[in-house]
Amino acid sequence: MQQLAATAAEIRILVVDDSAVVRGLISRHLSAENGLTVVATAANGELALTELGRSAIDVVVLDIEMPVMDGLTALKQIVARYPAVRVIMASTLTRRNAEISLTALNLGAADYVAKPESGLGSAAEFQRELASKVRALAPRRRPVVVAPAVAIPPVGHAVPPPAAPAVRPATPVPPHGARPIKSRPNIIAIGSSTGGPPALMQVFESLRGAVEQPILLTQHMPATFTALLAEQLSRIGGRPCAEARDGERILPGHCYVAPGGWHMVVARDGAHPILRLNQEPPENFCRPAVDPMFRSVAKVYGSGVLGVILTGMGADGARGCEALVQAGGHFIVQDEASSVVWGMPGAAATTGLSDQILPLNQIGPWVRRISGMTS
Repeated sequence: MQQLAATAAEIRILVVDDSAVVRGLISRHLSAENGLTVVATAANGELALTELGRSAIDVVVLDIEMPVMDGLTALKQIVARYPAVRVIMASTLTRRNAEISLTALNLGAADYVAKPESGLGSAAEFQRELASKVRALAPRRRPVVVAPAVAIPPVGHAVPPPAAPAVRPATPVPPHGARPIKSRPNIIAIGSSTGGPPALMQVFESLRGAVEQPILLTQHMPATFTALLAEQLSRIGGRPCAEARDGERILPGHCYVAPGGWHMVVARDGAHPILRLNQEPPENFCRPAVDPMFRSVAKVYGSGVLGVILTGMGADGARGCEALVQAGGHFIVQDEASSVVWGMPGAAATTGLSDQILPLNQIGPWVRRISGMTS
């Protein structure tokens, strides 16, 4: 029988930053993690492209502001010349850098991390987040298979052909718990993370001119980013979209984005559903998190909720999806092939309760159709 020569392959990383201090800190931290190896560093985008041409790289950690060639210019060339390489943008939390990072995501960057401004706590969080994203985004390479020695049979006996390696087929998770949707939802709740912004742009563009229901959105992002994301979604989706404010009423046709650093939940003010923001502990290492939003919207809207889980690392949203179904609501998830990371949608799909597992380009049209159903 065949044997595996090694377990999971090392993830090979290129760190690009014009600061030698930052390059050193990031490199030392990532190299100290099991399974991660920084194989090269570069001080600007031009040098990064040179390294990519001579080294096997899985993930690039790419600064934005650099001399000679900046991160955005380098990104365009990396995406065009090395499409299998995943790029994580790294920037300080200024509005300008947040705008550039969102542009980078739409140009093909897989994710971003916000550089810590000060303090050991923020540095430790940055290190944890970066290592987690590198692991989640790295391509899954098959381990090397070593064939056993084949004994030579006596003369006159046929040599049997070597056995084909066992192939474990991919097993998609079917939506076992799907129930007929008999009436249009009263509200749509969306959760997303890694790869979310470009996916959201596509979904919102396809909903333009339709869907009168309010939309609640929790995307794992820092505060500066969530405000800019809301502005972009408002433009592309043709509907009012802004960061949620504590205590505001939920209105038809509006989209509310959970602000970075705050959980967004739904409550009641008399007969009117309203939004509440809180800084309760992170869930699934996230604040904002999808689970508290889904739990609260299920409690207030019951069977009138349609949930959507898009691409993202981790498992945030899966328990919230169970709460939606228990309240009589429904949810769908993005499929693995079209997801940057099939963590969140995969975890929700494994509950067996989803109504559909759809490629990204079908999610908007499906939501549009269900939202326009006659009751």
